[in-house]
Amino acid sequence: MLNRADILQIILRALDTVNDEMGPDDKFEVSPTTALFGADAALDSLSLVSVIVDVEGDVSSAIGRAISLTDDRAMSRAVSPFTDVQALTDYIVELLAEAP
Repeated sequence: MLNRADILQIILRALDTVNDEMGPDDKFEVSPTTALFGADAALDSLSLVSVIVDVEGDVSSAIGRAISLTDDRAMSRAVSPFTDVQALTDYIVELLAEAP
């Protein structure tokens, strides 16, 4: 089972991958407080999708079953799980805790 630290590392690694693909003027700070979505977001929408796909794949591989981070549940929350790295980490921890 993945713990919070493992999940955080998966997300940060996905952000590093996106950051490595950006030009020098578009690079952003990768940290647990990095904004993913909203006015202060470090990512554009395409980069956010790339991060989500990478995180879903890495978490799914680590736990041995598929997970979806973009289901109706995620999209209907009052506070998006994609606001920042911590919110995404919390959401994944919650999903994994509920899984059989």
